[in-house]
Amino acid sequence: MAQVGQTVYYDPAYVKLAYPGGDVPLERGVCTDVVIRALRRLGFDLQKEVHEDMRRAFAAYPRKWGLTRPDPNIDHRRVPNLMTFFARRGKARPLPVVPTAVEPGDLIAWSLPDGRPHIGIVTDRPSGTASRWLVVHNIGAGAQLEDVLLEFKIIGHYRLFPWSWR
Repeated sequence: MAQVGQTVYYDPAYVKLAYPGGDVPLERGVCTDVVIRALRRLGFDLQKEVHEDMRRAFAAYPRKWGLTRPDPNIDHRRVPNLMTFFARRGKARPLPVVPTAVEPGDLIAWSLPDGRPHIGIVTDRPSGTASRWLVVHNIGAGAQLEDVLLEFKIIGHYRLFPWSWR
């Protein structure tokens, strides 16, 4: 929620980041940056965790970008990599997703109509028109709080809490 009104631009540019703990400027980012920043506020550095897991098991991750080794500047900013990481940590929930199976703090990954992957965080704010939760995501206009849970085809559902990563 703290990113809504702060992250106001969608910017997918490749950026050289500090490691660990690197981030693009708060006013910009993509959908994964919403997740990265939220978890970092809780003391969990996805940049470091994803990079270390990719170093251990690079072959388990998608080969969509022609990389031959992990890149700590971008790997954690790609939805398919986050989906793989969370699944490898035992955080994947069953599909298909029904609104009553979703809890605040869950992550939802979608396939947009053009096939691009997208991810957002389920909040504890109820939708005003249905029995489901609002989601914070960045799909092009910065971090937004919206009723988008069922807007796109759901391809992943992840429950990170309670914390148990290893």
